[in-house]
Amino acid sequence: MTGRHSAADDPLAPTTYAWAVEASDLSVHAGHSLAVDRLDLRLRNGVHGLLGPNGAGKTTLMRAVATVLRPAAGRLTVLGHDVAHDDLRPVRRRLGYLPQEFGYYRNFTVREFVEYVAWLKELPAGTIPAAVQRAIDRVQLTDRADHRMKTLSGGMLRRAGIAQAIVNDPRILLLDEPTAGLDPDQRLDFRALLRDLGTDSCVLVSTHLVEDVAAACTDVSLIHTGQIVMTGTPKDLAAAGETAPGDPGDSAAERGYSALMRRHREATRP
Repeated sequence: MTGRHSAADDPLAPTTYAWAVEASDLSVHAGHSLAVDRLDLRLRNGVHGLLGPNGAGKTTLMRAVATVLRPAAGRLTVLGHDVAHDDLRPVRRRLGYLPQEFGYYRNFTVREFVEYVAWLKELPAGTIPAAVQRAIDRVQLTDRADHRMKTLSGGMLRRAGIAQAIVNDPRILLLDEPTAGLDPDQRLDFRALLRDLGTDSCVLVSTHLVEDVAAACTDVSLIHTGQIVMTGTPKDLAAAGETAPGDPGDSAAERGYSALMRRHREATRP
């Protein structure tokens, strides 16, 4: 795949904005419920973990950053564009998004599926074959590239989903529960891929698997009832666990997660 454009010919070059993602006092609804509640978050390049229990607001926040949902209040900018007011087509071309459940045509091959997404992202036609092959190779589906999607296992489908998310060399990559269905070896490979992708992109990973965040992320944000509980590094998370040996978890990071969430619930209890 060809390299990134320079700031001179790319209106979304990093020099044109201070933060890849910036949320200020952000509120977002999921249906009739307020799922993100006055949240503040700022992200640059790197791999950012978003940890929280089911119903914490992780998926709603991801959908807002993906420009699928509009803010109910507050401000959200993505690659310098205001999600509520600006033309978002240039932003969407530079996004990669893997939702928890993604749609695909069952009779497409893996290659056809990733090519289709590349076309939707408006990649130049001449660059698509190489971009598709590189994305497939990076998720280790080379030997399945010409197999139909309906023949893939759950883990292979997840990897095909990651391939479509990275085919356009995104500036922002959003991965919602990306390791679901991956076996232990595939999870290790995926962590290495994340670290590679985070060198020149802003990667936001929503998960409930603390160990994936501890191993692959440059920083982590804990979210509960739509609000950020803590932002820090995986080392900060582990340090919180070392001072709370009585909280549940098989590692310091897991105990830190449990301790911080417990303290938040206690502090906000009526």
